[in-house]
Amino acid sequence: MQRTPHPTDEALMVQLAEGKLDAAAVLFQRYKVNLFNFFLRQGIARDASEDLVQNLFERVIKYRQSYRKGMAFRAWLYQIARNVQSDWQRKGGKMIQEDISQYENRPELNDVGLGREENLVLMEKAMQQLPPEQLEILLLTRYQRMKYAEVGELIGCSEGAVKLKVFRALQQLRSLYFKLEQL
Repeated sequence: MQRTPHPTDEALMVQLAEGKLDAAAVLFQRYKVNLFNFFLRQGIARDASEDLVQNLFERVIKYRQSYRKGMAFRAWLYQIARNVQSDWQRKGGKMIQEDISQYENRPELNDVGLGREENLVLMEKAMQQLPPEQLEILLLTRYQRMKYAEVGELIGCSEGAVKLKVFRALQQLRSLYFKLEQL
């Protein structure tokens, strides 16, 4: 029995633009967790992050006609995510410092895993201290696994400029991490 290939994000978006609204459900299933984590890791509370994902997909449906065949879907989607977040902040949405104490002093951790867990806590603390632009570029390239060209299209710069921004953000993150490690 031959399996039918899954449609690409771009193909689904074309279907959605043509009025086939069930394509939005497939895209939602594919991206809801990544988008939730994108908002959450930028310091937005869990409930607000969930709301922003919903708001984002409402906009995807509302503005589906603005998507053009051949466009990089993820760059288009994350541009909407950035707009949703910006609107939320402009309306008074407050960024929070995620309480990462939940990772500390966990009795179920054995001695082998403890060092790794402590490193993760330090890394999270260091990431929270990055400037928003550097945090966003690392989230897009490292956590969302977007290609540099896609990120460049999203933020309006060349692929080379994205590479430089990532390099600088990683240097800053490394510096912050080692400062925290010495405390």
